[in-house]
Amino acid sequence: MVNINPMEALLWILLPGFVAVASGVLSWFVMQSRMDVALANQREALAETRGHLEAEKAVMKASFQNAIRAAEETARRQAFDSFLGEITVEQRHYTRENRLLMQNRRSLILQERIFFRNLPLSNWIEHEIVLQDGMDVDRLVQDMTVFDKSVVNIEDLRLPKKALA
Repeated sequence: MVNINPMEALLWILLPGFVAVASGVLSWFVMQSRMDVALANQREALAETRGHLEAEKAVMKASFQNAIRAAEETARRQAFDSFLGEITVEQRHYTRENRLLMQNRRSLILQERIFFRNLPLSNWIEHEIVLQDGMDVDRLVQDMTVFDKSVVNIEDLRLPKKALA
């Protein structure tokens, strides 16, 4: 007959349970480390994607700011050009004769003023030019204008004719 020690029987009963628990704990640690690696890989991919998105967002923001700035500058330039297009110069001239004792002195009086639409922006600016015999008055008027913009001459204006009732 086989004589079995009770301690030995207890060992054969508990040893497989202990090995099972130890292998379960070991497999849990292995799986936990695999999960940590997978999580780290996912976080890395997420950080890379976020980096690309942030870079793309910064580029888009800079692009939009440049486009907005360019549109504002274009609008400002067009408004200024429109404003300058509505500024006109009105000009009138006449000749004056001064008689001093034995001397006749003819002078050309040139008057100019600036208008915005129909509103005068300045008072009449007057120039007096001494005329000598044989001088071309129209050429002298063109040469002596203060403003370089195209000049509206009062003589050239066509006033609407009113019908008599």
